[in-house]
Amino acid sequence: MPQAWSNKDERQYQHIKKSLRDNGKAETKAEEVAARTVNKRRRKEGRTPNVTTSGTGNPNTRLETRTRKELYNRARELLIAGRSSLSKMELINAIRAATS
Repeated sequence: MPQAWSNKDERQYQHIKKSLRDNGKAETKAEEVAARTVNKRRRKEGRTPNVTTSGTGNPNTRLETRTRKELYNRARELLIAGRSSLSKMELINAIRAATS
């Protein structure tokens, strides 16, 4: 049990895991799904921070090789207006313009 989990979280985790195992899921998959479910509930309750893990990509790689989400996150760091409606190529151009 992760240290931050309460007894209720652990009981929910064990119940979901057992249910998935009874329905034929593999042990590792059942553990993953159960943990994700518990953590999702914890995020909704505000007991766990909701943090994206996509990041801005490796700064040593070309912008063209990064995902749109990584480019979007970089544009957010640079405070580029209208970034949510920009395509991948438009994000690349806007990032280049903002950093030059």
